[in-house]
Amino acid sequence: MKILSILVLVVCFLVTLALGAQNQQLVNFDFLVAQGEFQLSTLLGIAFGSGFAIGWLICGMLYLKARFSKNRLSKKVEKQQKELNQLRAEPVKE
Repeated sequence: MKILSILVLVVCFLVTLALGAQNQQLVNFDFLVAQGEFQLSTLLGIAFGSGFAIGWLICGMLYLKARFSKNRLSKKVEKQQKELNQLRAEPVKE
């Protein structure tokens, strides 16, 4: 699985390089507060890189949330299992 994810990253990087090599023309880019003239390949690289970083950030936060939830639930199950074992060990009162 790790090899597959590394392969996907390498392919995405190569596609970005290919697009960058083919798009050397200058374009006007309007920001919210300013504007500038950039190479199209630079804008594509910035968009790809920022999207990649934002994606990793969101996925990382969701992964950590799931991991903390799993740990909390595992501790709760362990505690309930101990309590159940204690109740099974006690004699039945009638």
